[in-house]
Amino acid sequence: MTRAWKITVIVVAVAGIASTPLVWLLDDPDTGQLVGASVQAATGIAALLWALFQRPQAPGPQDTAVDTGAVRATGGARSSSGVRRPGGTGDGSARAERTGDATAHGTGSHASTGIDYS
Repeated sequence: MTRAWKITVIVVAVAGIASTPLVWLLDDPDTGQLVGASVQAATGIAALLWALFQRPQAPGPQDTAVDTGAVRATGGARSSSGVRRPGGTGDGSARAERTGDATAHGTGSHASTGIDYS
C-alpha cells in the first residue's frame, strides 16, 4: 500500500469513528440507529487497524537473475545474462544466483552474468 492510500484510509477511518457519537448527540437513538452506529464504529476501527499494519511498498524495482547461462562478448560488444543497472541506477534490490560463465574477447568487450553496475 502506498503512503498516500494509507493516509487516506486512516483519515476516512478516523472520520467514521469520530462521527459515530453524533448519533447520540443529535437525538435519542432507537435500536436500528444504535446497531448502525455500532457497525459504523466497528468498521472504522477495523479499517484503521488494517491501515496501520500495512507494510510499505519496497522502493524501486526488485530484479532477480537465477540460473543464467553462459555469456560471451567479442569485438567490443557488451553482453549480460544477469541484472544490468548502468551507473548503479535504481533504488530496489538486485539479486543474482547460480550464474553461468562470462567470457569477453577483444578490446572494449564486456560480459557479465551477475549484477552489472557499469
